[in-house]
Amino acid sequence: MHITYSYPIGTTGVKWTNTEKAQWLALQCVKRSYADDVLSQINSLAKQFTIKQYANLRYDSTEFPLFYLSSVNWDKSKPNVLITGGVHGYETSGIFGALRFADSAAQQYHARFNLMIVPCVSPWAYQTINRWNPNAIDPNRSFYPNSPAPESAALMGLVKDLDFIMHIDLHETTDTDNSEFRPALSARDAVEHKEWAIPDGFYTVGDTIKPNPEFQKAIIESVEKVTHIAPADGSGRLIGEVIQQKGVINYATKALGLCAGLTDAKFVSTTEVYPDSPKVDGENCIQAQVAAITGALDFVSQY
Repeated sequence: MHITYSYPIGTTGVKWTNTEKAQWLALQCVKRSYADDVLSQINSLAKQFTIKQYANLRYDSTEFPLFYLSSVNWDKSKPNVLITGGVHGYETSGIFGALRFADSAAQQYHARFNLMIVPCVSPWAYQTINRWNPNAIDPNRSFYPNSPAPESAALMGLVKDLDFIMHIDLHETTDTDNSEFRPALSARDAVEHKEWAIPDGFYTVGDTIKPNPEFQKAIIESVEKVTHIAPADGSGRLIGEVIQQKGVINYATKALGLCAGLTDAKFVSTTEVYPDSPKVDGENCIQAQVAAITGALDFVSQY
């Protein structure tokens, strides 16, 4: 089914120009603090990780320093693992799941892996609870050369000389995807989009080219211990995609410019938590992200 969304900015059937993008930006406001909520937690992990700034974003008069955490004893003989969160800044549990893992479970994996954790790729979007950056660009469709999104370009620059065995990118699917973000996308690009039901529960997105179904299954089984897994809809799909196995769909990550396609890692997954479910709360969503990471690492530890 196709649906034409109405949106208060722009003219139906006409792509946004800089005028409409400026109108959209004028409606955005700060709703929470990157410094208080995220940087404070990163700083508290200084004894457990090497913490380095990899970029500095500046939007208007506000600066957003970007940080990553890495294993203190980085050993070139060990495989590297990348954990990313907050590519979509409004997807809260991805950020705090990465930080919770760093604080609680990461120590048991340093002996086996070099860990690199980038907890909040898009801090402006975190503060304003947005999918896009201030230029109305989706960072999670912008991981390609000469990226138009500074957030994506900065992360690509950070990892360009590193090889990874695994990359897990932490996301959420929310009710606002249908109420705000897909209508905005439809208006911006003057296109119709397929309507889908928001899945009630956790699921993962594998890579079409290297789906690694057993890897995805291990993540699902780990998460299932702490929260529920999203069932397929009546047509056997999740967010419009054919379900591959319980709680798993696949995307062409590199072709779509997704963060999950950022590296050439053998094992790749994007997590999707549903924070609006009546069955969960914020803490449960964070626990689900941590379980996804540990389930993934436990599986990859076999290789």
